[in-house]
Amino acid sequence: MSRTRSRSDSIREDEELRLPRAPGVLRRFWARHPVFADVLLALICLLLSLAPAARVNDPAIPEPVSIGLNVLATVIIVASCATLLWRRRVPLLPFLAAMVLGTLALLVGLQGGSPLLLFASYGLAVYSSSRAAWRCFGIGATWLVGIALMLTLRGMIDLQDALNTVLPDIVLGLIGTLIGVNVGGRKRYIAAVIDRSRQLLVERDQQAQLAAAAERARIAREMHDIVSHSLTVVVALSEGAAATPDSVQARRAATAAAETARAALTEMRSMLGVLRDDDSPLPLAPVHPVLPADTVEAAQRAGFPVTLTVAGQAEVAPAVAHAIGRIVQEGVTNAMRHAPTASAVTVRLDYAPDTVTIEIVNDGVSGGTGSGGFGVRGLAERAMHVHGTVRSEAADGGRWMLHAELPVDGRPADPRIETTEETG
Repeated sequence: MSRTRSRSDSIREDEELRLPRAPGVLRRFWARHPVFADVLLALICLLLSLAPAARVNDPAIPEPVSIGLNVLATVIIVASCATLLWRRRVPLLPFLAAMVLGTLALLVGLQGGSPLLLFASYGLAVYSSSRAAWRCFGIGATWLVGIALMLTLRGMIDLQDALNTVLPDIVLGLIGTLIGVNVGGRKRYIAAVIDRSRQLLVERDQQAQLAAAAERARIAREMHDIVSHSLTVVVALSEGAAATPDSVQARRAATAAAETARAALTEMRSMLGVLRDDDSPLPLAPVHPVLPADTVEAAQRAGFPVTLTVAGQAEVAPAVAHAIGRIVQEGVTNAMRHAPTASAVTVRLDYAPDTVTIEIVNDGVSGGTGSGGFGVRGLAERAMHVHGTVRSEAADGGRWMLHAELPVDGRPADPRIETTEETG
């Protein structure tokens, strides 16, 4: 369902575009009062056209017939000039009326040309198109010349009268077409520029909305990873400190919990500081990615049997390094939360020349594990951001495995991956 554009909507758009004020007091007045301008133009054309019509007096024609022809010519002139009131909506109508008036002038002997053709040609070029104006001018000139030639050959009018009637019409039509093509071309160009500017404003707003949505999703992922992992470690350390009768172990656990919470607060302050800085480009990844070794060490301090194995050496892009750290952090956090009785949680990083493979396996999962949480969704978004894949599923022997493959440079290792995503 289309929505009708109101005048207030157009004014607000023009104010947002900051268009300059139209030059000239008269030009602004005519633009604000188009009906008055058309009526005034029709009256001027009528006065200029009736003056030569009133002088028609052919002695060879009887007086009653001459009076009738004058009355008929006057009616036709009035009707033809009245078509200028529709020149904006139907620009071809005044031109056709001008052709009828020009033909009548040849038949009754009116000379000097009609100003209606000047205004009609101008309106056709401005309110229709330059091509239509030139095409109609050529057809009209050919028509008038053909009618004049036929009447001259039949002896109905002499050559001088034909030239005095046709040449002024052709000159007036040419002048109106030239001026109209210039004004109409400039008018259409300015309208196209303004329309393009409005489209750019709409695209700017859409891009801002998309950027805001992407930034909200990024903040949600970062906050989830920071809060979820840190609170899981703090809870585990606190429970261990409360359960152990050894005051030394309890003190160590409490100290580790405080350090974990302090590190989480530092990381959150860093991220919030980036958000508050108006000059910051708001990067998609922190400057210092989370190290998998730090995540494993924090889980070990909390009493979980987590081990880390790294195979191979490779230089990865910063975005990929950040994704690796977050995937390992989320995988270990899920193991700590959902598999508290696990006897082993293994983290393996395999660096190949083109890809990095991450596997996090635990043997303490009992029952089904949901896949609709924010953590799993965040892992999928992180992997997709660097053109990687991630899956979390049950493995043999009652184990649960998180498996991810990421290209080392953040690009898809196989070009068919992007093709599949685009056509899927």
